[in-house]
Amino acid sequence: ISLGDDGLKLSKRRGAVSVTAYEDGGYLPEAMLNYLARLGWSHGDEELFTREQMVSWFDGSHLAKSPAQWDPAKLAWVNAQYLKQADDARLGALVAGQLQRRGLQVAADARLHALCALFKDRCSTTVELADWLQIYFAPVQASADDLAAHVTDAVRPALAALRERLGACDWDKAGIAAAMKATLTEHGLKMPQLAMPLRVLVFGRAQTPSIDAALALFDRDTVLGRLQSK
Repeated sequence: ISLGDDGLKLSKRRGAVSVTAYEDGGYLPEAMLNYLARLGWSHGDEELFTREQMVSWFDGSHLAKSPAQWDPAKLAWVNAQYLKQADDARLGALVAGQLQRRGLQVAADARLHALCALFKDRCSTTVELADWLQIYFAPVQASADDLAAHVTDAVRPALAALRERLGACDWDKAGIAAAMKATLTEHGLKMPQLAMPLRVLVFGRAQTPSIDAALALFDRDTVLGRLQSK
């Protein structure tokens, strides 16, 4: 017997979700297998194990006697662990498929692989990963609250100066970091005072991975365009 997260019995009419729905939702098959095995069986305190380990360890003992209770949060946690370990080229292909369903034709190339490597630690599913990476391929719009809080008249001169430097610097992590450092020194700012509005304008949100690494994976003209006249 399987119970939902509310403790009531799952059935075809109530609470059941198809396997393809989980696939579309961005869950990896090995994570799903791990979660389902752990749902009704245990091997000590092990939470994560490979298919080979499961076959080796399973001997019919330590089966759960009480009904298994489906826990979406635990499944998401298990999937996140597998996502962190997944090959970036494989994730790139999965994310490209997710983006294609949103009308974005994105090549599963080395750039997309690098984006997966940078952002996958922040995600529980490939859908969440696609949400992050969509920022690189489609227009963004920051919230009014983020714009008001971070893109102030006091920081606009620094943003304009940074835009000029970004237009001329080497377009890599080191070049972008040097451009930001020079702008901070020129305008007497701390990193968050510049990085937060920069994130809001370029990414549409105030939190990202390392700002120089994240910017370096953009097309330069996209960054300059998002900073234009701000």
